[in-house]
Amino acid sequence: MYFKKLVGKKCYLSPINENDAEKFTEWLNDLEITINLQLYNSVINVENERGLLNSLSKDHNYSIIDFEKNELIGNCGFLDIDHLNQTAEIGLFIGNKNYWNKGFGSEALTLLLDYGFKALNLNNVMLKVYSFNKRAIKSYEKVGFKIIGKRREALRRGKETYEIIFMDILEKEFYEENKIINE
Repeated sequence: MYFKKLVGKKCYLSPINENDAEKFTEWLNDLEITINLQLYNSVINVENERGLLNSLSKDHNYSIIDFEKNELIGNCGFLDIDHLNQTAEIGLFIGNKNYWNKGFGSEALTLLLDYGFKALNLNNVMLKVYSFNKRAIKSYEKVGFKIIGKRREALRRGKETYEIIFMDILEKEFYEENKIINE
């Protein structure tokens, strides 16, 4: 069962449900999906995923649900929230390939950032993305993230090395870029 915590036009964010462990396990064992994730070379089983979802559900992490079909498509959330300095890291994962390149990730990210800036009083949110993940970089830039640095040859996939790109967004930049939200 899903609950409409943060609602957009295409999708909404719902508290994470442990009962989705099998679907997440399926996605997280698909190398085409996980090549863009840190846990690319991990073996994920349902029991461990259930425990991880339980842990994630206690913080500001959410399932991404297709608004029309009420279907799970991924998750997103904040990591390492520092309330004193008003910073956090953000993560996003679209596991259902049918939803790739259709704007669901950008909308979910926008919903989560708006919540982070307004409800959690954040000012600076950063993320890490692999240099070969052009789809994600485009999505992040669409929302207003800017590249702030690169860690050279910090990721190895097969015999190739890639950069890890660091991006961030400030509250004021987010609302300048996404004026409709602040109205």
